[in-house]
Amino acid sequence: MPEPVTPAQINARHERTESARLDNFVDGAFAFAITLLIISGGGLPRSVDALEHALLGVPAFAVCFAQLAWFWHAHVRWRDTVRLTDRGSLLLSLLLVFFALIFVFPLHLVYSDFFNSISGGTLSPDVTRLTSNTRVDVAALFVCYGLSYACMAGTLAMLYRHGARTATWLDRKETGSARLRSMIFTYVAAVGLFSALLALVLPAQLTGLSGSVYFLLALIGPVAKYHRSHKKAALPP
Repeated sequence: MPEPVTPAQINARHERTESARLDNFVDGAFAFAITLLIISGGGLPRSVDALEHALLGVPAFAVCFAQLAWFWHAHVRWRDTVRLTDRGSLLLSLLLVFFALIFVFPLHLVYSDFFNSISGGTLSPDVTRLTSNTRVDVAALFVCYGLSYACMAGTLAMLYRHGARTATWLDRKETGSARLRSMIFTYVAAVGLFSALLALVLPAQLTGLSGSVYFLLALIGPVAKYHRSHKKAALPP
């Protein structure tokens, strides 16, 4: 005779189901965001010329794909580390999806124009060159990109911070990992905000410098290393 199912087992099963559904929704939303970047303009090429034309958008598509995949994988790592299914985690995960579906549009424009510019108009030929538009348009694009980038990273920072504070079952190593990732994504969000701010305040001829701010992301490794050493030094012997 099967043993009766306890309320705790029912609750655990419910949490696993809810967690799986949330993960599937987030995965599907990121996959949909990537389909918005499709290189062929929404349809399959019907000739060799159309295929060659579509392939000119591959470099920009690849970078956009990698950027979205990085944010998506950060959410996967959060789920694997924290394993939370509370309301706060649900709302923050949905907020991440919301920002991802906004982020994809300035993301595509920024990298399409970048590759179009450095290739002399060969790559991503369908994009309207930002350099041919007004400086106000360029600044507006960098502001939109920086703010949406900061919102994505900031949401992930809040997810990891919420997990480190709420998931009491985590051991010290897992809690430290969650706090470290929260700090990293806080730094990433700050870079996005700094870029958006520069796009607003710089004179017209220097607007492009706001895009150079993202080279500061190369400092993530040293910043994380400093954070680890600082936390290790603060621990009691």
